[in-house]
Amino acid sequence: MHKSALTQLIVSMAIFGSVGFFSSRTGLPAVELVFVRCVCAFAILLAAWLLTGSFKRERWDARETLVVVACGVSNLLNWVFLFTAFRLISVTIAISLYHLAPIFALVAGGLIFRDKLGRAAILSLAGCFAGTMLIMGAGGLGGAPSWAGMLCGVLAAFFYAATMLLGRSVRQTSVYATTFIQMAIGLALLLPFVHFGAYEKLVRGEWMYAVATGIVHTGFVYLLFFGSIRRLPSPVVAVFVFVDPAVAILLDILVDGFRPDGLQSAGIVLLFGSLLAAFVVPMGRAARPRAKL
Repeated sequence: MHKSALTQLIVSMAIFGSVGFFSSRTGLPAVELVFVRCVCAFAILLAAWLLTGSFKRERWDARETLVVVACGVSNLLNWVFLFTAFRLISVTIAISLYHLAPIFALVAGGLIFRDKLGRAAILSLAGCFAGTMLIMGAGGLGGAPSWAGMLCGVLAAFFYAATMLLGRSVRQTSVYATTFIQMAIGLALLLPFVHFGAYEKLVRGEWMYAVATGIVHTGFVYLLFFGSIRRLPSPVVAVFVFVDPAVAILLDILVDGFRPDGLQSAGIVLLFGSLLAAFVVPMGRAARPRAKL
């Protein structure tokens, strides 16, 4: 397993786990918030592409560029549906539905990339999925759920999975170019739908949260995310993206005062336990040959 890529994936997912917390404090509708993210991230990623000299080493391939464009479109739809879900249902329920994405990606990855799934990965993934379902079912399906919000969560998961799979297909184009092209696509597609009057009502604190989602949750996180998934197999990516809901749930509990019931608590324990197993088991196996030397 590529340890550096795995670390990047875990860090990016941990940071992205706070995006629901940040988005709820921006005071912006989904489209307007995603537009701010695209503007901030485009500027940062383009500057990084130029300042690092990566543009001098860029190798453009027409077919791969089309994949990058398709990845940008799927990523944009992923964001719009996710932030719409955050506004319609709780962050905990939205993020739980959102993480159906690894299941979609795992199945598709096996069919497209012929990735082999070991027993430990299957058990870890099943545990993560069961944990999210317990969390979602107890809090979201027992009352009067917003089916529109839940549909948005599932659609966000579908396009998130598509983004992961398309991102794995990009090999030659640098991470900088890949991500800033995606931000440019987002800007172009969203521009006709943005209501600029929404920005006039924002106070300073709301602007800070909105800009942070662009600089940190988009620019920085996407450099790490797209740089890592190229070097990791689908099963590993599918399991460790569950770091995202783990962080989101912790923020919900520790900061926003969310109090899980019995089933939700069981789901949280199962989620964390499966994440821990996903990390410890492969590392333990990797260490065994050294111990024999």
